[in-house]
Amino acid sequence: MKYIGIVVAMDEEREEILELMTNVQVKQIYNLRFLTGKINNRDCILIKSGVGKVNAARTTQVLLDNFEVEFVINAGAAGAVNYLLNIGDIVIAKHVVQHDFDITAFGHSKGYITGVGDKVQCDLGLVSAFENMLKNMPELSYNIKLGIVASGDIFCTSIDMKNKINSKFNADVVDMECAAVGQVCYLDSIPFISIRCISDVPDGQNEKTFDDNLKLASKRCAKLIYDFCK
Repeated sequence: MKYIGIVVAMDEEREEILELMTNVQVKQIYNLRFLTGKINNRDCILIKSGVGKVNAARTTQVLLDNFEVEFVINAGAAGAVNYLLNIGDIVIAKHVVQHDFDITAFGHSKGYITGVGDKVQCDLGLVSAFENMLKNMPELSYNIKLGIVASGDIFCTSIDMKNKINSKFNADVVDMECAAVGQVCYLDSIPFISIRCISDVPDGQNEKTFDDNLKLASKRCAKLIYDFCK
């Protein structure tokens, strides 16, 4: 049996997806609780990694080492660094980057990772499948677009940092896990895509905005995954 692997960072993100799963069973590996079940008759496995790139990478590797995974979806909340995005909008990643990875001292561009490159491309087949699904969806009260996700081990609150990430990487959103999940999938030759919903805009005090909108962002990501699994 092959699963759709779904990796999220936080309890709130996991719970919204779990509500849409049936026939749920739990398998404990180390301190990780893998939840297997079905979403719209598609076999899925849901795991909460915890926050940050190391947690995300470690959890993704444990997932791929212990289960047959068809492809991986990373989902959750993110901060907008594109001024055209609003709270509740969704970005489906075309590719992902690590904005805090820096070996420019050795002549490489910011974000370049040895053996990986400047970015990790999301699976073109999955991106195309999401595009086709979106064309047939009814009009929504929020926007869904293809874009670029920039990850780093920083909860971005700085307006200056937000602008630099947007300018340097042409990024749409910033998070703390996505590119690490993508890197592991790339190195293991597993198709990968990311869905990120805007919970906040870095403005010096967006930690409160994040808390206020985490449930909304989690619910919208879960709904999109549910629709994709039809």
